[in-house]
Amino acid sequence: MIVVTGATGNVGRPLTQALAEAGEQVTAVSRRPPTGSAQLPDGVSHLSADLAEPASLEAALDGAKALFLLLSGDLHAPEARPADLIGLAAAHGVRRVVLLSSQGVSTRPLDPSRVAMRAVEDALRGSGLDWAIVRPGGFASNALAWAESVRTERTVAAPFGDVGVPVVDPADIAEVAAACLLDDRHNGGVYELTGPEVITPRQQAAAIAAALDSPVRFHELTRDEARLAMTRFVPAELADDTLDILSAPRPAELAISPDVQRVLGRAPRPFRDWVTRNIAAFR
Repeated sequence: MIVVTGATGNVGRPLTQALAEAGEQVTAVSRRPPTGSAQLPDGVSHLSADLAEPASLEAALDGAKALFLLLSGDLHAPEARPADLIGLAAAHGVRRVVLLSSQGVSTRPLDPSRVAMRAVEDALRGSGLDWAIVRPGGFASNALAWAESVRTERTVAAPFGDVGVPVVDPADIAEVAAACLLDDRHNGGVYELTGPEVITPRQQAAAIAAALDSPVRFHELTRDEARLAMTRFVPAELADDTLDILSAPRPAELAISPDVQRVLGRAPRPFRDWVTRNIAAFR
């Protein structure tokens, strides 16, 4: 049995689907039961748990052979102890953990939020378990933050409108994670995942407009305005670290990683493909 945390999210949902289609028994874990478009595939069980309270995950880990570990934003807070989850998994007999980390661990190792994630990576490496680490850059699905303003005002509001990064499709992240969970060849692998092209927020807005066949206005936020919006959902230090990347990406953050191609045998999906599949959210 494979446990998938964050199972109703943009990565967890397609990962759960892929594992179920591969014939695996899957336990999907999320804070709240799935509803609507987050409904689980037939045969997949669900357990509500909060990773900030590791004991709530114990029932899901009983009898599990593998764990996909996705840490939510609050687990980057200074008082959080996400590495404890790895020890808990080992204590329950889990043999393999695939960790969703961040490209920033390698490109900005001294940033506060990346230091915390590096500690989780190190705990996994030293756990004695089989492991793989998946480090995506920016997510294409971050564009869903604009869905309401596009629906109601045909407007995208974002900072640094003409600064781009190669955002990655969460479906590609999910497929790589599934390969790591199912294939021994990926033990000890560290995979940095990007999309196939650098794309700016203004260009993303244009791609949404093209898919809608309707004009979409781009409004550029100041850094302070963007930070205020982000800190409603994530710790301030994570917001600051993210804005540092979005404002001035380093060469390694602009590079197109070969790892999607290396693991899946195909090129990563471009942003426009993600938009086409998710255009209903913007209508």
